[in-house]
Amino acid sequence: MEAVAVIDFETTGLSPAQGDRATEIAALIVHDGKVVDRYQSLMNAGVRIPPYIQALTGISDAMVRAAPPAAEVMREVADFVGDRPLVAHNAAFDCKFWDAELARIERRRRQEFACSLLLSRRILPQAPSHKLGALVEFAGLPLAGRSHRALADAEMAASLLRHLEDELRRRYQVREVSHELLRRIQGTPKAKLAQCLAGHRQAR
Repeated sequence: MEAVAVIDFETTGLSPAQGDRATEIAALIVHDGKVVDRYQSLMNAGVRIPPYIQALTGISDAMVRAAPPAAEVMREVADFVGDRPLVAHNAAFDCKFWDAELARIERRRRQEFACSLLLSRRILPQAPSHKLGALVEFAGLPLAGRSHRALADAEMAASLLRHLEDELRRRYQVREVSHELLRRIQGTPKAKLAQCLAGHRQAR
C-alpha cells in the first residue's frame, strides 16, 4: 500500500462548529504496514479544557499553555503529512478538526480520509465493539500507551489498519490494498462486501 498518514486529535469537545478546539495531534507516516515517521505535539489554541476532558485525556490547561500555538503546530503537521492519503479511527471526527484547524491557517485539505472504524465494522463485524481500544484487544494487538492521548491512539489505529489489511489479504485474497480500495469498502454495505471485493479482484 502507498504511504498514508494516520492521524489522531485530542480536543476540548466534539464539534469545532461549537467552538471546540484541538489540544494535541499525532500523525504517523505508515508505509507497507510499518510506521516510518512520527509527529506529535500538544497545541495551544488559547481555550480552556473542560474538567471532564482533562480527566479523560490527562491533558491539562497548564500543559496546553506551555505548548506551541495551534497555528504553528498545524503548519508543521500539514507540511509533515503533505498530500499523503489520510486515515483515522472515526475519521468523521478527526476530519472536522483537521479541516477547521487548517482553515484557521488559510489552508485546505487536498486528500481524502479512510476510516478504520467504518472499515472494522465491515471487515471485523464479529468484534463486540468497534471502539479503538476494544478492537485492539479483540485483535490481540499491542497497547501503545495511555488511550485518549494522540500518539498512543494513532499508534493503535496504525496497528489496526495493518490488521485490517492482513484480514483482506487472508480472507478475501486481495493482493494489493490501496487507500482507494479502503474508501470503497467503507462505503459498501456489510452484506455486499464479498461482492465488492470479488469485483475488485476481477478488475485486477
